[in-house]
Amino acid sequence: MIFSAVVSAIAVAILIYPLWVQWQRDRIRTKPCPRQWLHIIESNLAIYRDLDLAQQKQLQGYIQVFLREKQFIGCLGLQVTEEMRVTIAAIACLLLFGDHKTYFPNLRSILIYPHAYIVNEMVMSDRYIVEERRVARLGESWTQDQLILSWEQIQQDLRNWQDGHNVILHEFAHQLDQEDGRAEGVPILPRTLDYALWAKVMSSDYLQLCDQVEHQQKTIIDSYGATNPAEFFAVATETFFEKPRQLYQKHSCLYELLQRYYRLDPRQWHQFKE
Repeated sequence: MIFSAVVSAIAVAILIYPLWVQWQRDRIRTKPCPRQWLHIIESNLAIYRDLDLAQQKQLQGYIQVFLREKQFIGCLGLQVTEEMRVTIAAIACLLLFGDHKTYFPNLRSILIYPHAYIVNEMVMSDRYIVEERRVARLGESWTQDQLILSWEQIQQDLRNWQDGHNVILHEFAHQLDQEDGRAEGVPILPRTLDYALWAKVMSSDYLQLCDQVEHQQKTIIDSYGATNPAEFFAVATETFFEKPRQLYQKHSCLYELLQRYYRLDPRQWHQFKE
């Protein structure tokens, strides 16, 4: 009897917990955003004023939940400030408008380095010999628990919103991709039917980029996207938010696919109309 009662209690808890989490998130989202946070968002997020009032309110809610649930850790002596936390949250939460209300569920901790950091990486040479090399990185997304960012790179990205490079957008796009435990350039989509179109458009534009890079042609999407399909999705996301009009002109199907996925149309934002 006792065992049966314990099992029943656990089963009820499992059913109730997701509802409790959702209730908590809904409650946090409806709270007024602190004035100091709004000042940081308005100062550091170039496109914030281009969002309509409803979208601004949505973003404020996403940011508050994000900051409540994620831990920020400074590395190499870096002291994490409120500006760092709010800035990272604001840009990352742009990716949540597409009804991705799981808030990057695999992510627990965001590690912030003051600048590029060095890691040991195993690479295979031309002769199939595995070598260990020390390489500098600006960001990294892990399938479980952690994401790493360089604050110096973030500051550079803030000053150059339309250059097509944004380490926060890039690494958090990886988080969306990795939500199912794999990094393949295919995030979780709303409907089963959506996967066929996603595969068709992404594959076509990825192969096109690979061909352009091989022939040393100029590309709107950064050449790093030709590394593999996972990197292509992350780089395409950067381009979508930072060079929307150019992306639409050269890759209209890809742009429309990302527009449906993220439920935003950056082409309509004022700074991109000039």
